[in-house]
Amino acid sequence: MKLVALSGSNVGTKTRTVMEYVSQAVMAQNPDVEVTLIDLAEEDMVFSDGRNFTEYTGDTGRVTQTIMDADAIIIGTPIFQASIPATLKNIFDLLPVDAFRDKVAAMVATAGSAKHYLIPQQQLHPILSYMKAQVVHPYVFVEEKDLLRNQIVNDDVLARLDRLVEDTLVLTRTYASMREEKEASYGF
Repeated sequence: MKLVALSGSNVGTKTRTVMEYVSQAVMAQNPDVEVTLIDLAEEDMVFSDGRNFTEYTGDTGRVTQTIMDADAIIIGTPIFQASIPATLKNIFDLLPVDAFRDKVAAMVATAGSAKHYLIPQQQLHPILSYMKAQVVHPYVFVEEKDLLRNQIVNDDVLARLDRLVEDTLVLTRTYASMREEKEASYGF
């Protein structure tokens, strides 16, 4: 199984901190999973211009191909101005409309205030659904007070992240098994 942990911003450290924990939790729960942490702050991404994702080169081509090759993706996003960042939206724009078909997607959001709790449900979930993802519920919301010096200091957040990882892995295996069973029923 291939899983991408995507830190969906080109600024800040909170989302990266959380996604590093998520990556480690995946490896702890199932060392056989191939985990790739992509931090958009470390990538030189170009804006989508309507080309097929296979036509992009450099970091953009590598990132989009890695996402397309994954069985599951856990998307970490900060909330800026009550919205997801443009760098994350650009990822979705670079990919085809059915990019997440047969993939499981989970969401993690970081924000400075609890007032932004519903942003993933209102903005990110519809995009993932439109792109045909099987979305893990519930998502994990992490506030600024849950982090201190690039460490998660809230045990409840850690437990919720562990559960999100577990649910993502179980759902990914379940859907893969169901697809294999269906394909085997065709008899050719």
